[in-house]
Amino acid sequence: MQADFAVELGRDDETLEIPWASENGPRYYDLKRHPELLREVEEAQRFRELGEFLTAVNSNAGVLETAKCDVWSSTEINPEEEIFAAAHKFGSYVDILFSDDLPRFSFADHEQWAKRLNDLLKKAPEIPAAAEFLIRRCYYHGADGMREGFYITLYMFGYGEDEPQSRQRWAVGLKLVENAILQVSR
Repeated sequence: MQADFAVELGRDDETLEIPWASENGPRYYDLKRHPELLREVEEAQRFRELGEFLTAVNSNAGVLETAKCDVWSSTEINPEEEIFAAAHKFGSYVDILFSDDLPRFSFADHEQWAKRLNDLLKKAPEIPAAAEFLIRRCYYHGADGMREGFYITLYMFGYGEDEPQSRQRWAVGLKLVENAILQVSR
């Protein structure tokens, strides 16, 4: 499995606000403190593998929680993905946060965590799948106002000849990332 991480803290890069909500659409669910709300996450209902991943990452024993996610499939293969010799890809993203305040506001903690995950995943079996961890800026709203910190977006892709094959490889890759997260978070 291919694994990589990068930092996206530029002025025009993606950011996140916690909690968040969109008008007449999806919203933030605190799955860490209210795991029963997983049934409200449409993607987790449609894709059992994502539901299992969200459950594991948000477990009370862990140091992490999730904020947003999405899943899609595509036949658009980027030049850097041509190494997989695939006609189809199945992908997802999950925004991951530290649960405690101190690491939420520490770039060094995010960088160290992403490096450890990346190193561990590079030891995973060779499969046509790729995981990328992007460290980004997050604005946390609390009782004392808004504070600037960080979060990590996990992009996970599986590649294959068709949607079922690419989805299967995505699911295997997602399970490998889940296991790596549980191992690194101990």
